[in-house]
Amino acid sequence: MVQKRGLGRGLAALLPGAEGPGVATLEIPLAELESNPLQPRRHFDQAGLEELAGTIRAHGLLTPVVVRRTAHGYQIVAGERRVRAARLAGLTRVPAIVREASNAQALEMALVENLQREDLNPLEAAEAYQRLVEEFALTQEEVAQRVGRDRSSVTNALRLLKLPRKIREDLAGGTLSEGHARALLGLERQADQLKARDLIVNKGLSVRAAEALVRRLKRGDRRVTPRPVAANANLQALEDQLRQALGTKVRIAKNGPAGTIEISFFSDEDLTRLVEHLVGQR
Repeated sequence: MVQKRGLGRGLAALLPGAEGPGVATLEIPLAELESNPLQPRRHFDQAGLEELAGTIRAHGLLTPVVVRRTAHGYQIVAGERRVRAARLAGLTRVPAIVREASNAQALEMALVENLQREDLNPLEAAEAYQRLVEEFALTQEEVAQRVGRDRSSVTNALRLLKLPRKIREDLAGGTLSEGHARALLGLERQADQLKARDLIVNKGLSVRAAEALVRRLKRGDRRVTPRPVAANANLQALEDQLRQALGTKVRIAKNGPAGTIEISFFSDEDLTRLVEHLVGQR
């Protein structure tokens, strides 16, 4: 099993005192919690939420959410997914740490937490980076430093926003991977990008085949007769089945007939849940 590496600063660096032993927590009614409009994540996997809700029913919510005060109660700064799962689990109150946070800090922490705990889809991450640049006047270098990424990762993510809306929708919905989208950026005209997109989706092309397709189109070669890569599609289907069953990110890597399965976890209780699930101790 592979655990994600920590990101540069983390929540503790963004808001001193937001994490760590001895931090005072309050039990806040869920009715007084409102979602953060700055939350970068728009899509929440229902199967993953149900799995987390099951863990919360069995063990309670072990990691407090971070909130800030508003005129009508509290706004979630970090922990939107935990709050949604707590509601599914039937909780009426959750442990929370109350901190002062500007809009920039709230967006930054929501972005960092989502990157740490559960991947944003590539488009959500790109849009969050863009908000940090446009709304809070940060340079790409500053954005990279704050979220623990290198500048090239931020720059490449932002380039995805230049793609046609249809391709961006495919990226957000998982029809195309980030690798496919980056390959399409090699074509200058949106009409060519959309034409290549149709071929990639209809023929089930791998990222490598998509890159080869883009090279041919750039040379002016319109004869496109690649074969679909069924093995990749089968692996993707198996990964999706495992992800839904386990409620976490799963990656299958094959080398001939052999290979490995990587299962991500994000906390000690998450690891315990996965082990109990896999060995049948429900």
